[in-house]
Amino acid sequence: MGRQAAPRAGRIRAGDKGRGGRTWPTTVRRRVLRSALAALVVLLLPALAAETALRVNYSGTPSGGTHTRDRDALWLGHAWTDGRKTDADVTALVRRLRHTGIRDLYVHAGPLEHDGTLPESAYPRARWLIGAVHRQAPSIRVQAWLGDEVAPEKPYAMHLERQATRAAVVESARQILAAGFQGAHFDLEPLHSGDRNYLALLDALRRVTRARHAVLSVAAHQIDPLPAFHSFWGTVTGHPKWWSQAYFGQVARRVDQIAVMSYDTMQPLQSLYGGYVAQQTSLALEVTPESTDLLMGLPFYHENRFGHRAGAETVPAAVRGVRLGLSRTDAGRARFGVALYVDFAATEADWRAYEEAWVR
Repeated sequence: MGRQAAPRAGRIRAGDKGRGGRTWPTTVRRRVLRSALAALVVLLLPALAAETALRVNYSGTPSGGTHTRDRDALWLGHAWTDGRKTDADVTALVRRLRHTGIRDLYVHAGPLEHDGTLPESAYPRARWLIGAVHRQAPSIRVQAWLGDEVAPEKPYAMHLERQATRAAVVESARQILAAGFQGAHFDLEPLHSGDRNYLALLDALRRVTRARHAVLSVAAHQIDPLPAFHSFWGTVTGHPKWWSQAYFGQVARRVDQIAVMSYDTMQPLQSLYGGYVAQQTSLALEVTPESTDLLMGLPFYHENRFGHRAGAETVPAAVRGVRLGLSRTDAGRARFGVALYVDFAATEADWRAYEEAWVR
């Protein structure tokens, strides 16, 4: 038997199967693969360009003086209001804060019920905590941290489009201020960009806090890293996540403090995360009025899950990003700080990085 001829171009190879069990010629297969590769490149190029820009954004040297303005904040867990903490814990906390820039404590006193109400049983030791902190550190303000999930993304949760629900949230704010808190800090998630009902709620809350000479503060979503990115991401995933820069500004004009949740960013490297924080800091500074405290969140926790990589989202990377963004956009801004999330997950390394890089 003679030597078998090599397959010519276009001849079917064994195992080259198409739809329905049909086999495809080699030239067709190559065209399909080239088209698929081209489509993949088209999809990946914008992402690669954006990540490259973030890495460049992390370069440079922060300006001198871009350190604490003594307007920083710390989120505290529910153990401080439900009876688990003692006078000794307060003493240790005050000692920890003594040489930092922390002025505000956001103490978890909720969560709010889905109808906007707040049972007093949620914060039975609030008066004790406020009194204990003020005896040892009278300059520190204690705010009530109240939150809930919201519709439409969470249809079973809080519906801000209902006037009765918004009225109940306002009454809950009156309730916690009457309990001695010096401010109300709201963390409602996920709030979609452009939500007018949330703006209406903030307007009503501001009237209450101003009448009581108290602080109204909010935890804010991140700002679109690319124009209209929240619309694209919402279409693809059903979870818009980001706010437009314009909407962020509308929220910032209605509150005394706005703290950006600048973590859970889906960035895989410290340099990319730091560049992202620098970008977020600049975007927020551009639309936050001088009369509002702008705080950038620092990740004082160490989980590894979708959206958050502990090895990338570190305190040193975040602080460097904050300082770079501040340097480039408004280095002399007085009403600016960082907010530390969260006390019960923080390590000594987190505190040390904050103190050495930001407090100094």
